[in-house]
Amino acid sequence: MLFGDDIGNILPILLEEATMICLLPHCAYLSETSRMLELYRALTALGVPVRVATHGGPHERRLVEAGVPYDVLGPGFSPARSAAFVASAIGLGDPGQSMYDDQELRTYVQAEAEYFRAHGITVAVTGFTLTTLLSSRLTGVQVITEHAGSFVPPVFERRMVPSPSRPISRRLERLPRWLRRYAVNKTMHRLPAYTTGFNRVAAELGVEEIPSLPALLLGDLSLVPEIPEVLGIPTADLEAWRPRRGYRTSSRLTSVGPLYAHLDIPIPSPVEKFLSGEGPTIYVAMTSTPPALVREAVEALQPLGTRILVAGTVHDLQDLESAQVCVAGTLPSHLVMPRVDLAVTTAGQGSTQTAMASGCPLLGIPLHLEQDLNISLLERLGAARHVAPPDLDQLAATATTMLGDSAYLVAAERVQKLYAAVDGPAQAARVVAGRAA
Repeated sequence: MLFGDDIGNILPILLEEATMICLLPHCAYLSETSRMLELYRALTALGVPVRVATHGGPHERRLVEAGVPYDVLGPGFSPARSAAFVASAIGLGDPGQSMYDDQELRTYVQAEAEYFRAHGITVAVTGFTLTTLLSSRLTGVQVITEHAGSFVPPVFERRMVPSPSRPISRRLERLPRWLRRYAVNKTMHRLPAYTTGFNRVAAELGVEEIPSLPALLLGDLSLVPEIPEVLGIPTADLEAWRPRRGYRTSSRLTSVGPLYAHLDIPIPSPVEKFLSGEGPTIYVAMTSTPPALVREAVEALQPLGTRILVAGTVHDLQDLESAQVCVAGTLPSHLVMPRVDLAVTTAGQGSTQTAMASGCPLLGIPLHLEQDLNISLLERLGAARHVAPPDLDQLAATATTMLGDSAYLVAAERVQKLYAAVDGPAQAARVVAGRAA
């Protein structure tokens, strides 16, 4: 087994003849694209050659801006297809479908398999490019995932996922809150949600099927990008987990520390001017979110009279612009969050970690169970609060409470110090490189 600096010393020699690692960001998502960029930079710093391939999408531009060469596999995702994919994805779309139709799944699986064979890929690292769960089985490639975040089996087995903030079934909603939480954790490994299309195509191709929703998020190895102080599970326990019913038998977990975006783009001058103004500032960064929900959140916060900065990303939200509200496109949140008083996000892995690394209290509007978990971990530490999407009439009151209580800031700064001691991208790169070697 290789450890620490050994990997950096010998991997360039081992891999100089062929590129073995392929990163596959899903460029419909800013978060998935940015995390793959972090891994790319860290692997490159180790001297490890890497290929990057994607199905395309609006955030391809982040790869271009970063100077990263990449290939588009299959027909490519148009902006409209990307928006439809996000709207149909886990937590937003119908659990009876699989985000792709069967023909599209076949096309991308075959395109990936051909690419892996052509370039001698032995390790594929996917950022929600879920088709790799099938293409890897066609080619014998190891697949590494990071998009499960903290939403991994040891968390369910410890009954840590909170009661859902949004309805996930009528039957479940009839139960008391404590029983909903128990039922969600107890049955997670049996949920077939979003797997049906993948399994139809897997059967056609004669490859291993995906037995549950959690299995759809796990690779042969899943990077858990969190520290034990936040996750609440010791690293040794996490890495000792072995799959039982409901998971692929090859699935393993390893802890690597925080993995979030450091986008190499400047703060636009109008945003810089806005951030330099007086008074409390709230940063609304709800990136992979329907624009209607972003609008609803901003409108709920406006009566506070605070200044509101909105990361519009791919959405056209310019009509929200006013003396109180500044609307921008994609922003470098790691530079913005240290300069605001409160961040409002959907509590995805990337935004929660960026907020904590910035020492910024977080108000989450979680859209699905993984985000419910992320925000609950920070609520346990006193650094965050949440408001469920159906309850946005409570958003202003919750924000007022957080802005008026310095305990949230103190708690966020405690997590910030813990994060500062860990280089998550470097740890993840060493793990990925070690698998290739």
